[in-house]
Amino acid sequence: MRVLVTGANGQLGYDVIKALSEQNIDCKGVDYADFDIADKAATQIAIQSYNPTAIIHCAAYTAVDKAEDEPEMCRKINEDGTKNIAEACKLVDAKMIYISTDYVFSGEGEYFYKPYDPTKPISVYGKTKLAGEKAVQETLEKYFIVRISWVFGKNGNNFVKTMLRLGKERDSINVVCDQIGSPTYTADIALLLCDMIQTNKYGIYHATNEGTCSWAEFAQEIFNLSNMNTIVIPIPTADYITRAVRPMNSRMDKTCLDNAQLPKLPHWKDSLRKFFN
Repeated sequence: MRVLVTGANGQLGYDVIKALSEQNIDCKGVDYADFDIADKAATQIAIQSYNPTAIIHCAAYTAVDKAEDEPEMCRKINEDGTKNIAEACKLVDAKMIYISTDYVFSGEGEYFYKPYDPTKPISVYGKTKLAGEKAVQETLEKYFIVRISWVFGKNGNNFVKTMLRLGKERDSINVVCDQIGSPTYTADIALLLCDMIQTNKYGIYHATNEGTCSWAEFAQEIFNLSNMNTIVIPIPTADYITRAVRPMNSRMDKTCLDNAQLPKLPHWKDSLRKFFN
């Protein structure tokens, strides 16, 4: 098996390359410096040259607020870029994993969203990621769409690193308490993607760490584990205005992993502890 990983310098791509290498799976990581996924011809040339049997597509425009002011750039990467990757997969008969997000849902209610529940994104980022999903589904038969949320890992910026930085600067921090979801540790999801790509159990999956929390509860656990005395002040979303609207409910049902006999991720608290260790 030969696996090509896009977005290899990003938070998730970094750990996917690491996990594949540790399992002695032939892999190659590429990023923007190698080729622009929004350039169809360049994408096809690069992928045909490597001739992978599978592609794990981690590259994405993920600046959620900035996307509201750069909708065309966001669409170019998340929709056009993903379509180009999918079409190149078809050319070389490779299977594909597309990394998607909880933002494809409206975030209404307090239930756990199932993989095939109706989608209704409420932000530019969410709309472009859903468009990417549709491009994959319309182009390929051999695909996995894997929705994750609240990502944190060793490489790149994330909520955990932001809290640690702010915790050193402030005695207290206001953190939203009415958005509920599940963190996703990149080292955990990378292992699942390695298992998944070696199967033909295609379809849409939800794959976050077990357990749910609010951002405020997540922040509190970060400070507990890092032995910081920073006080978390829970506030409603209405008191924390952002450029893009966030889903209030990011709970996702992961029964799909059980049905496919794929391993679920550990509880987010255990993985956060592993991140610190």
